Amino acid sequence: MTHAPDVPTKSAEWSDPTADSTARVEALLAEMTPAEKIAQLGSYWADKRDSTQIIAPMQDVLSKGRPPFDEAVADGIGHLTRVFGTTPVTARQGMEKVRESQRHLIGETRLGIPAVVHEECLTGFTTLGATVYPASMAWAATFDPDLVREMAQAIGSDMAGVGVHHGLSPVLDVVTDYRWGRVEETLGEDPYVAGTLATAYVEGLQSAGVIATLKHFAGHATSRGGRNHAPVSMGERELRDLVLPPFEMAVRAGGAKSVMNSYTELDRVPAAADRWLLTALLRGEWGFDGTVVSDYWAVAFLKSKHGVAETMADAGRLALHAGLDVELPDIAAFRALHDGDPDPARTEADIDTAVRRVLRQKIELGLLDEGWTPAEPADVDLDSARNRDIARRLAEESIILLDNQRNLLPLASDSGRIAIVGPCASDPGALMGAYSYPIHVMPRHPDMGLGIEATSIPDALRVAAPGSEIVVERGTPLAEPADEAEFARAVEAAASSDVVIAVVGDRAGMFGKGTSGEGSDAPSLDLPGDQGRLVEALLETGTPVVLLVLSGRPYALGAYTDRAAAIVQSFMPGVEGAAAIAGVLSGAVNPSGHLPVQVPRTNGALPHTYLAPPLGQDGDRISNLSIAPAFPFGHGLSYTTFELGDVSLDRDRTANDGVVVASVVVTNTGDRSGATVVQLYSADPVAQVTRPVQQLVGYARVSLEAGAAASVAFELHADRFSFTGLERRRIVEPGTVRLTAGLSLADVTAPADLVITGAVRAVEDPVLVTGVSIEREDAA
Repeated sequence: MTHAPDVPTKSAEWSDPTADSTARVEALLAEMTPAEKIAQLGSYWADKRDSTQIIAPMQDVLSKGRPPFDEAVADGIGHLTRVFGTTPVTARQGMEKVRESQRHLIGETRLGIPAVVHEECLTGFTTLGATVYPASMAWAATFDPDLVREMAQAIGSDMAGVGVHHGLSPVLDVVTDYRWGRVEETLGEDPYVAGTLATAYVEGLQSAGVIATLKHFAGHATSRGGRNHAPVSMGERELRDLVLPPFEMAVRAGGAKSVMNSYTELDRVPAAADRWLLTALLRGEWGFDGTVVSDYWAVAFLKSKHGVAETMADAGRLALHAGLDVELPDIAAFRALHDGDPDPARTEADIDTAVRRVLRQKIELGLLDEGWTPAEPADVDLDSARNRDIARRLAEESIILLDNQRNLLPLASDSGRIAIVGPCASDPGALMGAYSYPIHVMPRHPDMGLGIEATSIPDALRVAAPGSEIVVERGTPLAEPADEAEFARAVEAAASSDVVIAVVGDRAGMFGKGTSGEGSDAPSLDLPGDQGRLVEALLETGTPVVLLVLSGRPYALGAYTDRAAAIVQSFMPGVEGAAAIAGVLSGAVNPSGHLPVQVPRTNGALPHTYLAPPLGQDGDRISNLSIAPAFPFGHGLSYTTFELGDVSLDRDRTANDGVVVASVVVTNTGDRSGATVVQLYSADPVAQVTRPVQQLVGYARVSLEAGAAASVAFELHADRFSFTGLERRRIVEPGTVRLTAGLSLADVTAPADLVITGAVRAVEDPVLVTGVSIEREDAA
């Protein structure tokens, strides 16, 4: 291989895989020019779309003037942005592009350093023809870390197999306002659920050799008014106890190797410029040693949106000093770091620090080993039978039976005439999240459809209920006013049918192109457009109505809870979602999903989270606006029944650094096998700051045969009851903690009191995870 003129001979030290990694980094750093160092702190995006085809915020403005590849990487480059995920390419074509770029970097730049290739991977590898898994909210509804880990390992193995090194997932934002467009991307409103499932995802992806990126750090989902990119109004205590725990768990317990900043600002400090957040907390308190990458153009936003930088160079220096290592998706602000620099020595030190982190990751990925070459292009199957099986199981476990008071479900195979009505009834795209390739990219290529084989709900139900006649009517568009003739046809079809399945909710889309997704925020929690009016008209026909909510967020359903024959919630269940939904409706699948959020009764609950302190939970007595949900956190029914015994503790007192085991027996009291989620909640009745009325401290998904039972033991370190005290330090406080178990937040056992003894203890290195063991007993 020929190299560019004046290329140095590779140091045996920095290219030797057997050498000490720190020594390798320092040897390479010593050979680098200032321009070569800065080049490692950015990325290149070969994106040539126009302003009508954006897939990232302000892409049309901030991507102007991008130089050609050869010029942009003359000194090397840190990352390559979305080679597979920008425009439709097959796996082979994407690999050819990667190989061409990497060969150029190796052979035509002075140092010959390959780039890290990064891609989106929230609902699967975001590229043409790759399996679309359920959205993150659906993972959360499974309460199944093992299955999430299995999915992430499959995603990672597919990405690694085509030469991708770095995935921009998972999302750990904790939901506090359901109007926010990106609710679908989150793991719900409980930080422990979000933390455990995100940690499982990180472990799965990184076990396949792909770096996982935690986002968005921090507070993106807690923006004012549920608006995308809005400021966050939150004190440090609430930030530490509600927003930060999932990130801390994924860093400390999961070993995450990358973090992405949030676009938002907290207490008027943009996250991309917040040295306390990105350095003092993340690296100093938590010990994070990976790379911090910018959300796309977040560095430029310090000048253009936040107004804390006068020039792009100022923006770059602010971000770099805060602790941000890599500018994505392009490099603009960092290239200007030396322009008008008032403190060159500090900037040089910051550059060296960030470059060390980037080079260390390239060493860990094997990119700096002597003789490394990109993979040879091949026809890789990114939608394998293995992937589809995982996607199907995830979808099946995620579907939540909210209500079945008339026992209409499961439907008989010969249920007569079934009318499937609603704007997304026959649209497979409605099954997929906004960061799936069919929704994220394919709308810019309408001649190619979804780019993946997907079944609609009517077609899936025709297979699941072969003895029934299926008729389909849209009734109303998704969000626009209904055509009255179309509306009337749907109502007439319902009136002449034996059962109605009303498919309502969302279709994901970017920046207002859908009713859910990035930049598609909701003005209220009423069903979009005329969908609520359609449901009312269907209920008025007298035909039993199954309300199937296919959405990215929970909608207010209080008006329908006593009138619909059954209510089913599905949070964008992915490419296998139609078959999973049909399986639940027909009874082939016993539903086992549980709510990772609450389903509001009315819009009066905005914004609200179940983790509110007593004053935030007392709305029914101090305001005319009720905050009581239609369905509480953790709720989920089955076609069998489950009963819980009372919580038993192995001790009623423990030291402030001790361990207690709380056990509860769950029994399947019905006549068929099924699964449920046993939930353990704690309450802290008296504390030095206000605490949530109830807070989840452990959970276990338990599968049982009819008549069988299992004892679930939760091992809780006293740290699991810690919180941020008056001095803004994490503490364990002596006093009484009350533990209850339940199958939902509103269906819990009598409390078991635990007394924590000793003095107030400051917690420096917390135990973050509750141990769980399940001992099953056979059915009698």
